Amino acid sequence: MKFFLLAFWLVTGHNVLAQTTAPFDASTWTIVGKMEKETFQGKEGIRLTGGAIYLKDSTFMNGIIEFDMTLSRNRYFPGFGFRIQDNENFEHIYLRPHQLGNPDAIQYMPVFNRQEAWQLYYGDGYSTAVTYPLDEWVHIRLVVLGTQAEVYVGDQSKPALVIHQLKRAAKPGKISLDNGAPIVTRYANFQYTKTDNPTLLGTYKQAAPAKPGTIMSWHISNTFDEKRLDNDYTIPQDLAKQATWNTLPAENTGVVNLSQISKLREGLNTVFAKVTLLSDKPQIKKLQLGFSDRAKVYCNGRLLYSGQDVFMSRDYRFLGTIGYFDDIYLDLKKGKNELWIAVSETFGGWGIQGIIADQSGLTIE
Repeated sequence: MKFFLLAFWLVTGHNVLAQTTAPFDASTWTIVGKMEKETFQGKEGIRLTGGAIYLKDSTFMNGIIEFDMTLSRNRYFPGFGFRIQDNENFEHIYLRPHQLGNPDAIQYMPVFNRQEAWQLYYGDGYSTAVTYPLDEWVHIRLVVLGTQAEVYVGDQSKPALVIHQLKRAAKPGKISLDNGAPIVTRYANFQYTKTDNPTLLGTYKQAAPAKPGTIMSWHISNTFDEKRLDNDYTIPQDLAKQATWNTLPAENTGVVNLSQISKLREGLNTVFAKVTLLSDKPQIKKLQLGFSDRAKVYCNGRLLYSGQDVFMSRDYRFLGTIGYFDDIYLDLKKGKNELWIAVSETFGGWGIQGIIADQSGLTIE
């Protein structure tokens, strides 16, 4: 692999910083899709469509990534990945040029098992409004250290997006530039710096504590076909007997990103998330529920609720983002109660969150 070091070195304590440029050729990048070299507005770079290019250096963890790119006002999602472990597991940042100035004009999301998660992670720390000129070169700069990162767009002196907490474990990996659409995106002047002492200028927030009553751990089953639950008001016994389980903790928001342990495949698009509710008497408890994309709620084997929060299911502006939109009243018996929720996914984020605010006389396992 052939890299070219720029003619400066910086020394910070015991950390030597080397800014490295990576020419756009097959000796430096693995090319998936269509990459063509081009000079545009005086800059030598590439046109990238229908795929991605992956830097062969797999040792980037902390430091700086920067490059120039051009975007057009089309509905597409060009961007870049970093700390790439393989083609299915990485951190990802992308832009939505068709949403310039809107709260989701730029997006961070973690990718587990190749499953996107923008419906689970949105708002402060994940997406924000940004503007930039179209069909002109725009400079993009990422600074990342540990679980924090920030993205600069254009000539801004402050970060456009501050990522308070990256969701994947901090491990070294590759870098990618990507554009899966047939719409042209150009890249030029790519360079990166590996350092454990980059300067972060953003204002970082600690995660807010979980709301009282948040269910902080779920037992997650193996995947199965959503159709197995059609035309029945109880959980099929053979499906229940064949289930295998893993425990997955929730984030402070209550969100459990199911893609961390479940891979979405055709015909395998559903898991059960379950908890056991130990009640000291017969009583009714309210469950506040959030999910993406579809859910069926069973209490002691009987179906209580079925709903969907699919992309554009409410109106043409609804993104399918997860939230505590539904309340379900659980009729609990004294003793052990099984709460099973089947969560099915199409795209955009596979998740569940739940709150039982009043837990008097109740233990959740």
